[in-house]
Amino acid sequence: MSTSRNTDHLHGLTAPGIDAFEDLAQTAFDALPEDFRRLCDGVLIRVEDFPDEETMEEMGCESPFDLLGLFRGYGLAQQGAVPMSGQMPNMVFLYRRPILDYWAEHEETLGSLVTHVLVHEIGHHFGLSDEDMEAIEAAAG
Repeated sequence: MSTSRNTDHLHGLTAPGIDAFEDLAQTAFDALPEDFRRLCDGVLIRVEDFPDEETMEEMGCESPFDLLGLFRGYGLAQQGAVPMSGQMPNMVFLYRRPILDYWAEHEETLGSLVTHVLVHEIGHHFGLSDEDMEAIEAAAG
């Protein structure tokens, strides 16, 4: 079988694991505008393969591939001047396998997709509009 394209460079490639995905998420976060990052103080970014069963039920997901990311916590608009005792830190979850599945079906880079999901989920923390989030993504690009 003969092909016109050389695909030798593709042999040995694998999907990024959790550690590599965390690095990708950190790189995406570091590329966001400084003012935006500064406002994210205390927001933790976690990468997991899939959402847990409780999250899937809560979000009405039919498949573990339905959810790319999720913000958990209290947005700035809901927080009081003093954090409640015992309050968990605000967290952004990035779901690696659904993001990889989406990436495989679309024509954007994995880095830009991770940036998009990250900005969208952090945007919930700030109560940003879609237009605001698009401008932040563009600035990170």
